Amino acid sequence: MNDYLQQIQRGVDFIEERLGESIELRRVSKAAGISHAHFQRIFKALTGETLKTYVRSRRMANALDLLLTTDRRILDIAIAAGFESQEAFARAFKKAFGMTPTQYRALGHGNLFLKKARFDEAYLQHVSQAVSLEPALVTRPATVAVGMRTVFYGVGSEKNNLGEALPRLWERFLARHEEIENRIPFPYYGVVRPDLEDPDRLEYFAAAGVAASPAVPAEMVSLEIPAGRYAVFEHRGEAKAIDQTVDYIYATWLARSAHRHTWGPDLELYGAQWRAEGPDSVMHYAIPIAG
Repeated sequence: MNDYLQQIQRGVDFIEERLGESIELRRVSKAAGISHAHFQRIFKALTGETLKTYVRSRRMANALDLLLTTDRRILDIAIAAGFESQEAFARAFKKAFGMTPTQYRALGHGNLFLKKARFDEAYLQHVSQAVSLEPALVTRPATVAVGMRTVFYGVGSEKNNLGEALPRLWERFLARHEEIENRIPFPYYGVVRPDLEDPDRLEYFAAAGVAASPAVPAEMVSLEIPAGRYAVFEHRGEAKAIDQTVDYIYATWLARSAHRHTWGPDLELYGAQWRAEGPDSVMHYAIPIAG
């Protein structure tokens, strides 16, 4: 498997170096040192994504960066992303993200869309072994929850402090969770949404669902988890690798599915199979979807 991963990585590196130009797919497999048919089969088996859709979505992710970080004309960005016209780019962009490139640039909020994952060996191993490539599609009722809140900078930021902020929050919450009246034991929720006060940050709640609206303990808050349709993915192994699962969901599954993120909060679901440590832990990550 490691030989295959290294060869796939060589192909991905070839793509990364040429995002602003036309890429002949057979040249990718040649750079990897594998026959074209074999490369495509391995790539799809490891990632759940075809080589063609990977190149397309990787270019779209590059376009997201260019829209936010440069003042390049949208037409130039469209051409670099492999589209023949600005109109075709705008149609594809709106279908994927529910807004036009101009609206996205004006919004100036990088946390709305995670960047396309850049494959490396650890990521490839993760998606081939530790995440369900297809989700369960479920309809969830509205849920009242009580818990603790923090804000943090995500993996896309130079100020990334996710590894410090979230474990501290959960430690504080689990030390006091029994204070919550009418608490429902499973699942516990990690609720993730953009921070409205600072577009570079994300807001996170560690919370328990409640059967009835209780008095809220000191230093805790009450929130409602919206009703709606969710795509629910299984994550196997330690929770600290959840970023790789989220990368797969946004960068691979969502990019090729017929569904659209509603931009409601994402949910981490910690049930009876979750363990604080160890490879046998199972949790779930859910995104709200439309379509």
